[in-house]
Parts: sequence; C-alpha cells; structure tokens
Amino acid sequence: MGTWSRLIPSGVRTMIFKQVMRGDTVHCPVCDRGAIAYLPSGSPPRPHVLCPFCGSRERARMAWLFLKERKVLRAGLRVLHVAPERCLSERLTSLPGVKYTAGDKFTPGYDYPPGTIDLDITAMPFAADSFDLIMCSHVLEHVPDDRGAMKELFRVLAPGGMAILMVPIALERATTDEDPSVIDPRERIKRFGQFDHVRLYGRDYVDRLRAAGFEVIEDAMTERMDAESVFRYGLMRSEVVHAGIKR
Repeated sequence: MGTWSRLIPSGVRTMIFKQVMRGDTVHCPVCDRGAIAYLPSGSPPRPHVLCPFCGSRERARMAWLFLKERKVLRAGLRVLHVAPERCLSERLTSLPGVKYTAGDKFTPGYDYPPGTIDLDITAMPFAADSFDLIMCSHVLEHVPDDRGAMKELFRVLAPGGMAILMVPIALERATTDEDPSVIDPRERIKRFGQFDHVRLYGRDYVDRLRAAGFEVIEDAMTERMDAESVFRYGLMRSEVVHAGIKR
C-alpha cells in the first residue's frame, strides 16, 4: 500500500473512488447508477464485469432487468433468496412490505450477508406455497441432487409465483454433462467449468425444470436487445434467463 493510501482513511478512499467512477458510459440497472466503466473480475480477470457501486455482475443485472420487464417486483412480496447476491438483496429488501428470507448452504471459509440462514435446498423447512418470488441463480450446478432441489423449490413457490433459476449452460450441448465420480477439482474445472460445479447443463435443463412441475420461461434477452444496450447494461450474450412459473 502506498504512502497516500496509508494516510487517507478507507472511507474517504471509497468516496473518492466512487466520484472518479461516476459517468454515463454504462448504467447498472440494479443500483440505477451510471459509471465510466464496469470493473474487471474473475479468475482469470474478465473485463466489463463488476458495477463499481453495487458490485453487481452480468447475471444479476440481467435477472433484475427481467424482473422489471415482467413487472414481478411489487410491494408485499414474499421472497426467498438462495445464495443471496448482496446487490440484489439490497434492492429486494427495499421493496415496501417485503417479507425477505435469505439462505445458503454454509461452507467454512465463506462469509454470508447478515441474516442469511443455513439452508439445504433439497429439504427446506418452509411450508408449501410460502414464497411469491424465488431467486436461485447459479446454484443448481453446485447441488448433487439438483432434481430434488427443483422439486423443493417448486413446492415452496406459491401458485402464480416465479422462480429465477439461472445456471451456466452450454447451449451447444443437447444433454447435461454430469458424473458423480468426478471429484478432482482440476477435472471438474475441465469438465464443468469450475472446481465446485458437479455438472455442466445442456439444453435439456428445461426438461428437468418441467419434470419438477415448473412452466418454464427461457429468455435469451440479449438476442432482442441492440448492441449498445447490451454493452451499457453489461450483459453476457451467452447468458439466458430461465424462470419457472407455478400455475
């Protein structure tokens, strides 16, 4: 850390950084703020990823745009947020009268937002029809019993409710690649894209959701957006919104 960094309090440094980053080149739909750029993130780092203000990534921004477009966000929602992204948590909890529950499978060495409960989504402690909106983005690829988790998510979703169930998906693959015997982190990275993923979904992902009872919406939002909007909102062309409806 340089001399000036040591002399300037961290809060002041953050304020200066946010002032420097203000602009109108890009616009985050989650925090509704403009910036000169999105920040790089990932391993290896990818450009044009993080909102410098709320920390949202591409998938969170796409999910928020989808929810706004579908007019899902309203006062009094009962929300279950699995593996909660802080940026979305802050927006959801600001809705008037919201009843918000955040849960994650606690793992040693990880930090979780305040109020998050230890949650196994294959056996949840909630009554049927408990939630109007479920956010469960980039979670199911980590869950060995994903079909059991899908059935539980359907069970606790109220009739007329929506579940955002986005996952990494290889759209060029017709079928999902999974093998429970693959436990070596290097082999998982090679096969499934990340050391803690247990599968790489293919186009048959929607069939699994339907088998759990969901009516599925599959929305490749960037395909109906102009290039300027995709860049400005910081979206990935390979990302697809998968949402489940309970009728």
